[in-house]
Amino acid sequence: MAVRSSLRLLTAGVLAGATLVFTAARIRPVFLDRGLVAQLVVPSATQEEKAMLLAPWSRLPFHEALETPVFLRDRSAFALDLMGTGKVGLTRALGLADVAVREAYRRKVPPALVLGVLLTENDEIKSSARSRQGALGLMQIHPGPWRSALGELFGRNLRNDTTNLRYGVFILGHFAQRTMERAATDSGLPWRSALLRYNGCVHGRNTKDCARYPDLVKREVLRSARAICAGRDFEHCVVTPLRIGMRRVD
Repeated sequence: MAVRSSLRLLTAGVLAGATLVFTAARIRPVFLDRGLVAQLVVPSATQEEKAMLLAPWSRLPFHEALETPVFLRDRSAFALDLMGTGKVGLTRALGLADVAVREAYRRKVPPALVLGVLLTENDEIKSSARSRQGALGLMQIHPGPWRSALGELFGRNLRNDTTNLRYGVFILGHFAQRTMERAATDSGLPWRSALLRYNGCVHGRNTKDCARYPDLVKREVLRSARAICAGRDFEHCVVTPLRIGMRRVD
């Protein structure tokens, strides 16, 4: 029995060796042709995909977006841009940036747009500012229509920076969502309409040159939101992420 077993193992070994020799002689290994490799193109990210990566608030739930490194970067950049105006010091800039960027993430509004509105409304960044129409604080909130609606949620002291910023960003997000729902195919319409509504440039309540307000905010973003936008133009820093964020609001 031992002899027969040894013979079977020897035969199997010989056959396996013969098979390897035959295969090596008849079959050539396959290598990718260099020309073919050169033709293989990995698709790059679309502009919308890039925007979502740079604006996690547009695609993630609020608390998850806050845990991304981009939030820390946006908060620091917002503070740097505030300091760049020469109107605030480091401590106040950091405090304002923390509230403004958190609320921007919560309401799915680009932080650069929040900065643009703030500086258009109140270029001196004065908490005590009051317009001739009675608008108050950093983002010039009209107490009449808004304090009764949002007072229980955010407080009623519109000269308090935190309260005022929460009102302002909420109002921006509210109007952006409303105009997005009614938007035409023009990708620029929603942000312009939202800003016109924020400024009260509707329903016969127009102030002088109010139709220029979106352009003034855009100019302020381009001039002042340099750290936040980090080289991106207005379309990619504000318009595209705003559209994505409003589309994903629950």
